[in-house]
Amino acid sequence: MDGGETTRTGALMNAIRRKIARRALGPGDRLPSVRGFAATMGVSPSTVVEAYDRLAAEGVIRARRGSGFYVTGADLPPLALAEMGAPRRREVDPFWVSRQSLDADPSALKPGCGWLPADWMPNAALRKELRAASRADDALLSDYGTTRGQLALRRLLLARFAEEGIAATADQILLTNSGTQAIDLICRLLLRPGDTVLVDDPCYFNFRALLRAHQVCVVGIPFTPTGPDVTAFERAVAENGPRLYVTNSALHNPTGATISPQTAHRVLSAATAHGMTIVEDEIFADFEPDPSPRLAVLDGLDRVIRIGSFSKTLSASIRCGYVAARPDWIEGLIDLQIATQFSGPSPLAAELIAGVLAGGSYRKHMEEIRRRLTRARRDVAARLEPLGIVPWLMPRGGFYLWCRLPDDVDSALVAKYCLEEQVVLAPGNVFSISDSARRFLRFNVAQMGDERVSAVLRRAMSASARSP
Repeated sequence: MDGGETTRTGALMNAIRRKIARRALGPGDRLPSVRGFAATMGVSPSTVVEAYDRLAAEGVIRARRGSGFYVTGADLPPLALAEMGAPRRREVDPFWVSRQSLDADPSALKPGCGWLPADWMPNAALRKELRAASRADDALLSDYGTTRGQLALRRLLLARFAEEGIAATADQILLTNSGTQAIDLICRLLLRPGDTVLVDDPCYFNFRALLRAHQVCVVGIPFTPTGPDVTAFERAVAENGPRLYVTNSALHNPTGATISPQTAHRVLSAATAHGMTIVEDEIFADFEPDPSPRLAVLDGLDRVIRIGSFSKTLSASIRCGYVAARPDWIEGLIDLQIATQFSGPSPLAAELIAGVLAGGSYRKHMEEIRRRLTRARRDVAARLEPLGIVPWLMPRGGFYLWCRLPDDVDSALVAKYCLEEQVVLAPGNVFSISDSARRFLRFNVAQMGDERVSAVLRRAMSASARSP
């Protein structure tokens, strides 16, 4: 073989390795046929055969008689998230912001975090269920869970769905270890690297982090007080052919907005016309004073997948989420959960959550939480106003205020200065695909009780305004 042919063989081998590294080819995937790949790459079939044979000798691929060549996964490197896409400033990187909230010193103030304070949670009800669980059969404390998750909790979810008008069955619900795992499983089932996914702009920053790990193309849709900008949404669906749209319909994170009926119908119409699936995250639904339009309700779990968890309302420590979808999708998700987690969530976690939901204390707990948050939203808005910080809108529920800063203030710089004084904030561009939220901060009103937050904010805004 001459030098040019050797160079071409090496180039083909490197091209295949790059596809494997980017997850465009995964374990078990079939490589293109020899003749097809030769035509695509503009080389002779013998060059492709040589490249395939050498990769097979290295264990990267293997041949199956009469079938072709397949990826083994032996050369699959770990995901290097830092190398996916353009690097971001640390202050607005989703991974960095999450780490600051999770790893903050116990004395730190966290108005940028995404959960309620521990003393707001139904700890008495949880302790009661823990005592009951301690007297349960040994299997509850020792065994794996079933593949779909505890039936009692799934039935409670079905009853709640029925109140909304969703006619589902127990085989349409899968319990997961968390809401984040629910989205991850859906992405594994429905997406391949290079697919397009629509998200709101701004959106929950961990949506961005998770989609980045799946190496998909993320397209942001400007978000309005009544939901996604429907004109931009319809255009993006027609032009990009996305596989998924991931959103919060109820008390959108971070804006607190609620989708209108008109917007919901147009979103569903566009998704149906172009064969796109919608993932609707319901994690904040119980904070609403009364139900707003739901894509899953209007669609009947056909093109819409509902996900949720109990970390915001019950406990972030007792991890359990769920997926509600078509039965055939649930079957695929079960297999993926077995492959990646072996079983569903801890039976003990599901038992504790089911016990609290079934008791009368949960409804009373949420009624009190809604009352407290109504007062907190009003009080925090009043405290921020003298600083020139104004809510984008006043949400009808929930614990977030999406706030606009004065023109000359960069929220990332404010967050950086505040972190130096042990105050963790969530700057706007960590949520924005287009980096168009430089003047915004998301405040958790339940975490704003300490007067030191306002004092630190005032100093940080002054310092930020003086920075070049």
